[in-house]
Amino acid sequence: MLSLTNVKPSNGSRTTSKRLGRGNGSGKWTYCGRGCKGQNSRAGGWTPSWFEWGQTPLFRRMPKLKGFSNAKFKTEYSVINLSDLALLAEKGINTVNKEVLLENKLIRRKSLPIKLLWAWELTSKIDVIVDKASITAREAVEKAWGKLETK
Repeated sequence: MLSLTNVKPSNGSRTTSKRLGRGNGSGKWTYCGRGCKGQNSRAGGWTPSWFEWGQTPLFRRMPKLKGFSNAKFKTEYSVINLSDLALLAEKGINTVNKEVLLENKLIRRKSLPIKLLWAWELTSKIDVIVDKASITAREAVEKAWGKLETK
């Protein structure tokens, strides 16, 4: 019969941890699991997380990089070439803006600003609305009697 006097946990469900530094009766014997001598065998022994026990530390093995990186504040653009606009002109599209470029899958992300670069001679007239354009791309569009607007 079950009563409070004979209730006990099942075997193996509750184990006691070995008490360190409590003599040989603790089950760890003389050095209590701390090894023999040294900094961490003493009370209050401590090493920082980056310490590598005599091996040259990682921060000293890494090369000393020169220069300055402004990657945190860099503006990333979706780049469009004039050759892409020439393909749109062949389809009969005369006005190009962000929505047209998204529909034709020439840019992937709607959130990024668009930059127009020169990579082709433009032969047909086309009106372009972009955020930024290179000087040579601007000249090529105007040479083809097109209009380029930047925001």
